[in-house]
Amino acid sequence: MKKWLPIVAALVLTACSSDPGKTYYQLPQSSTPAMQAVSQSGSRLLWVEQVAVPDYLAGNGVVYQTSDVQYVIATNNLWASPLDQQLRNTLVSNLSSALPGWVVASQPLGSVQDTLSVNVTGFHGRYDGKVIVSGEWLLNHEGQLTKRPFHLELKQQADGYDAMVKTLAQAWQQEAQSIAGQLTRIN
Repeated sequence: MKKWLPIVAALVLTACSSDPGKTYYQLPQSSTPAMQAVSQSGSRLLWVEQVAVPDYLAGNGVVYQTSDVQYVIATNNLWASPLDQQLRNTLVSNLSSALPGWVVASQPLGSVQDTLSVNVTGFHGRYDGKVIVSGEWLLNHEGQLTKRPFHLELKQQADGYDAMVKTLAQAWQQEAQSIAGQLTRIN
């Protein structure tokens, strides 16, 4: 019996230390129409300079708010790539779709371009089944600055991280539509 004790102990330790598995999430890209060739002459140029997130969102873990003052950063439900990059890439994609005739890019486009910076302060699920997407954006159009706050709360249609990430992406897409609408009114 004593011969088997080390083997049983090793099996128990192995079972206890096994990783339950990590799941990685990427914001889905919106379905966009076929790319159009747009010349820069006569087109409005928009450089999405940055999308900044606070430290609690900048880590790998997906964030969930458990009460009005507590947040949990997941250890097994992680972003596949940095959240600020995902937000910037999907914002460029969504704005490109929403602003036909514009050239929207994550790189500088030249000397005469509008510049958009976004500061995301909330991008998480919440204990009441809603997701929160909040922050503010700043547009520099010909030296004139326009600053707008945003705050969206959408209800998740199902439980779990998959549904939360899809609802977060939907809210982010809605905010991109709102930004696009406001950009077309700024001359």
